[in-house]
Amino acid sequence: MAAVLMNIELKGVKIPVIFEEDKRLPLIDMELIFRESGSLADPIPGVASMSAKLLNEGTSKDGAVAFARVLDNHAITLHAGVGRETFVLSLEALDSQFPLALEKLAELLKDPNYTQEAFEKVRKQTLGKLMQKRSNFDYIASRGLREILFKGTPAANPQLGSEESVKAMSLENLKSFIGAHLHLDNLIVLIGGNIDKKSIEKALSTVVDSLKRGEVPALGHYEASDVNKSVVQYEDTDQAYIYFGSPYEMRADDSRRVYGKVAAFILGSGGFGSRMMEEIRVKRGLAYSAYARFSVNRSSSYFSGYLQTKLESADEAAKVVRELVDDFVKKGATAKELEAARKYFLGSEPLRTETMSQRLNRAFNEYYSGIGMGWSSRELEIIKDMKLEELNDFILKHREILDLSWSIVTKKEH
Repeated sequence: MAAVLMNIELKGVKIPVIFEEDKRLPLIDMELIFRESGSLADPIPGVASMSAKLLNEGTSKDGAVAFARVLDNHAITLHAGVGRETFVLSLEALDSQFPLALEKLAELLKDPNYTQEAFEKVRKQTLGKLMQKRSNFDYIASRGLREILFKGTPAANPQLGSEESVKAMSLENLKSFIGAHLHLDNLIVLIGGNIDKKSIEKALSTVVDSLKRGEVPALGHYEASDVNKSVVQYEDTDQAYIYFGSPYEMRADDSRRVYGKVAAFILGSGGFGSRMMEEIRVKRGLAYSAYARFSVNRSSSYFSGYLQTKLESADEAAKVVRELVDDFVKKGATAKELEAARKYFLGSEPLRTETMSQRLNRAFNEYYSGIGMGWSSRELEIIKDMKLEELNDFILKHREILDLSWSIVTKKEH
């Protein structure tokens, strides 16, 4: 059964529910997804991430250990996580334990562990991760690129926040964020497994009783910068980490994004068959890895990639990237490259829909982006019939990706 969309009205709110019934295993998966509630909504960088960590500390009544013990004893998984645009509560249980799982989720929403002890614990954990990232040069270069592309906007901030912002937070900041964002009006539900449509409304009623109404904040859209800026950071490293990016004018609900998907595969996301890997690693031996892609979300759209090279190869590798991107925009793809991409997307489709979780998340992304559920099937038909002239016309129109900016971590002697 394919995933379907239905609306369930509870407390005067029509809640979008994406559902797939699967009776092959006695399991039920559910996700509560809160829109416009990810790190882009942070009043202080890192608040959304810290809020998710706090919700993983159980209830104030039971505390983290006792709450987790009940979940473990009944093979229930309950986890809070956050992305840039959404805040997610994931629940998984055997169908026989699902009523108890719902009760525990409702308890968590009613009575989060708003204690200073829990707050200090997650702050200490977050600061520990941030300290570890001081020597994670991929993280440093990637963060530097976002700061260039989205300077002065929430999109430039790291999801974890910074050591300074995390130290400046209080428990009240987290309570305020959770109260303002985890509510009915921005809720989308994913649910699948050994459960039927009739049982879903009853299941949601248990959870919805713990949620209030609220205002849905507007999701901002952040344009990537075309400044052609280059920032170099010097560290004690044995290799260079090179991240690059530029604007990419594409909306999440634009059907033409399928051409970008094929173009990105050919240019840099197709592994050893991509131009970047072939030219930079295979033919010239300039980098250990080379990758590029188009990121298309509701809040932003941009072109980005990375290289990991020997210190002495960094400048030449970056030069080759510029040449490859320039040549790709001007001349486009070849018939052979298009055919290879076509075979990959059509041939690997079964691997992308093997599990219920894959199918539900695909359906959610189609719904959330605004492109419409069922888009993936239509996308495959477009790829199947795609003409080289159409693809190259699309590539030629996106000259904005030539406005590359660079974030590089390397060693000072070089």
